Amino acid sequence: MSTLHDFATWEPLLRLLRAAHTATLAVPGGNVAGSIGQGSWSVPVQQRRPQPGRALLVSDMQAEFDAIERVQNALAAADVAHIAFTVEIPPNGQVVLHLFDPSPAADPGIGNAHPGALLLVEGAMPEPWRRLPETVPGARPAPSVDLALLERTLRERIPEAIGATEAEIAAVDARLGVALPEEIKVLYRVTRARWADWDDDYEAAQRVFDVVGFELGSLDDVSIADRSCRPFRWEHAAMEAAVTGPDAAVQDLVGSPGWIVIGDTGGGDQVAVDLTPGPCGHIGQIVVLDHERSVGAELFAESLTDLVQDPERDWYSGRGQGGLPQVAWVNHRSVTSIEAAAHPELEVLSLGVWDGEPFSLAPVIGLPRLRTLSGYPGTLADPLEIARLTALEFLELPPEDWRVLLDADAVPRSLSAAAIRAYGNHDTRAIVALANEILALWDRPPILETIVNGDLGPLS
Repeated sequence: MSTLHDFATWEPLLRLLRAAHTATLAVPGGNVAGSIGQGSWSVPVQQRRPQPGRALLVSDMQAEFDAIERVQNALAAADVAHIAFTVEIPPNGQVVLHLFDPSPAADPGIGNAHPGALLLVEGAMPEPWRRLPETVPGARPAPSVDLALLERTLRERIPEAIGATEAEIAAVDARLGVALPEEIKVLYRVTRARWADWDDDYEAAQRVFDVVGFELGSLDDVSIADRSCRPFRWEHAAMEAAVTGPDAAVQDLVGSPGWIVIGDTGGGDQVAVDLTPGPCGHIGQIVVLDHERSVGAELFAESLTDLVQDPERDWYSGRGQGGLPQVAWVNHRSVTSIEAAAHPELEVLSLGVWDGEPFSLAPVIGLPRLRTLSGYPGTLADPLEIARLTALEFLELPPEDWRVLLDADAVPRSLSAAAIRAYGNHDTRAIVALANEILALWDRPPILETIVNGDLGPLS
């Protein structure tokens, strides 16, 4: 039997919360909220102050760790990823604990007990994650490709390397479902880059790094960087745009069936050979997938031959997406009007912190590509104007604006996902109830609530 909903499982944590929030909980209706996952937690437990001149030690937080572990063990036993809670503990100690079990249609919140994005359509992905590479007519390998020069250079610089057999290379082609480019076959014929071949010799591995300019992965680890290599949260991914310009060497994609990963920069950034280049790129160019970005890749070299001639080059260009008409951030520090943001190519509109009059959405009504709207509290003059944005697939609003739409039965049915932007002291119970109203419009599984009663005894 699962103990996740047992008072005894939560009692040690509840005692810590009462000690940390006595005044808040003593007020009628006062409550404390948090969330716990199997590998992390966000719980407002008061930290002990270390002795002067001493750093905070694990032992100073042992009571918190033990209390959290008790709940995490129950999560693991119940095969539940996370749980959110709100608790009321009046001075008489009669606990009312509200537990919110996860729904497959609601992501966990970030750093609080409120739900994250609500998935209204099963399996739906934001537009950039749906984008596939376009065919570029006439795309060819770079003029710098020279297989003989490449092999000669590699063998001269790493003569002790053990190369892959033709059968091993053919097996990778079969596994990936795509043939490795000839330059990459030459590379692995010289060295298959297996750690076992280096016999724990870090200097041997470093020599390969120095020759090619990145940490070459084993032939056994060669993979394809499709869109699954970049997981997403809807509330973040919906704010992205994938835009490939006519002069781009690399297509602006989340992932591509033509990005074949062959290594790493040493900093968590994947190095890939690109078989689906941009309009001004070359088949077989070397690109880097920046781990700090969700969309796009940086051109590293036009060919592996070119890279081996100058392996110390820097792949990072520093280019961003600033100034793109597809994404507009309207706030007191950036674009200061919706009229200035309105553009036929506009896909994403974010209304941020604003101290002026609320905005009308009239300037963007009718824009054919507007798919994301995110509104900060108090930024919309008339939330019902949202019903006229017929192409929205993601909508993020504060609770009061959602209330207006729900009461008027005006929630856009074009949505694939939604989010509630709740700041401050919004009661988690009210936010969960609002989320369930939205989920119900799409007949999606609700966030289930379990109420657990218990007694901690009166405050002494």
